[in-house]
Amino acid sequence: MLIKILNCAQFAENEFIMKRSNIIAYIAVIFAMIFWGYTYIWYRDVYNFYNPITTVFFRLIISSVFLIALMYPLKKIQKIQKGDFKYFLLISLFNPLLYFIGESFGIKFVSPILTAVIIATIPLFTSLTSTYFFSEKITKMNILGITLSIIGVGIIISKQNNGLTASTFGILMLCLAVASAVGYAVFIKKLTTKYNSISIVTYHNFIGIFLFAPLFFIFDFKGFIQSGISAEAWIPLLKLAILGSSFAFIFFTFSIQKIGVGKTNAFTNAIPVITAIIAYFKFGEIVTLTIATGICMVIGGLFLSQINTGKFRKRINSIIRPN
Repeated sequence: MLIKILNCAQFAENEFIMKRSNIIAYIAVIFAMIFWGYTYIWYRDVYNFYNPITTVFFRLIISSVFLIALMYPLKKIQKIQKGDFKYFLLISLFNPLLYFIGESFGIKFVSPILTAVIIATIPLFTSLTSTYFFSEKITKMNILGITLSIIGVGIIISKQNNGLTASTFGILMLCLAVASAVGYAVFIKKLTTKYNSISIVTYHNFIGIFLFAPLFFIFDFKGFIQSGISAEAWIPLLKLAILGSSFAFIFFTFSIQKIGVGKTNAFTNAIPVITAIIAYFKFGEIVTLTIATGICMVIGGLFLSQINTGKFRKRINSIIRPN
């Protein structure tokens, strides 16, 4: 009898620890989305001085220096195990290299509405691929939630522009960005079982520097020299590097470890919503009824995408027909 009581107590303790860990993961991914929501505001400031490749290149340098200087003395950066460097190189090819190339050139040739809609499909494709590769369960309710949030994003962004312009090249570049984000999420899952989030982010940012360096020196170096160094550009650039490329990725990777690829990526649909809210307070942009409706759809869709229908039915039944 005593052994059963102890086993029950141990089980309850493990359940509590697991739930607390999941709560921390959800808080972490929310902060990651807030930081990434701010990045569009910071990008606006930096792009007044530097091109996208220059911005990403220095963003990665600052982030890598910051993480190594802060985390290496604390012994938080793990050594890469034999045979794992190829996986770090692979995720670095997906993100930051291919994703930012696809997104940057896609935005140049495709209207903001269509760009946002295409990029917003990342969580849906990530959920489908994680179901295939990692057997993560995805229900009809989850798909409904992701779809609803995508529509909400489309409503928010479409209010900014009434026309749809696109080129085949631009759409292909945005598809490259989506595929890169999905590939990154899939392959990073393999590393999360062996490395902490700080190590993963530090290494993929550091490798990304060498991947972007040739592009910077070939295409942007002359423009960077002409622009020079300005505090107005470097303050938001520091924010991009430390918050957007360091802490946000650490929180995002930690959440993947705890709650899975699909559920973590579902939160990325909240980024345009967060950006719209920030823009309202910082720039005084009016939030119309249509945009507010879109925000509600995104939040509602995120809620639906997180529902475990089996547990939800059991909980409802326990309320309707308690023992």
